Amino acid sequence: MRIAEAATLCGLSPDTIRYYEKSDMLPPIARGADGYRQYTQENVNWLTILYWLRQTGMSMKVMQRYAVLVHAGDQTVAERIEILEKHGIKLKERREELDRCEELLARKLNAYSTIKSQTNS
Repeated sequence: MRIAEAATLCGLSPDTIRYYEKSDMLPPIARGADGYRQYTQENVNWLTILYWLRQTGMSMKVMQRYAVLVHAGDQTVAERIEILEKHGIKLKERREELDRCEELLARKLNAYSTIKSQTNS
């Protein structure tokens, strides 16, 4: 499949896919007789993983390291686990921070609702 179809399937823009390719985050992409990249379902699956890692806030530097390890083979599984576990801890901390932010907003909204109801009386 061409890059536009791959982009639609994985949620990334064609420009982002090209950037990831230039950043060595993708395995070499085959080219057709016409010279255009030909993405496989396996490529799309990998791009989808990269999409979600980025959505979680993983830095490009860590994503690049993770990609290198994935492409190096099974002997790197232990280091990949370590990367994902560390990132999971950061996500948990971020979730807790967002929960505190949500609580603050709820208190402020409640306070404003009280003020509004008093001024409407």
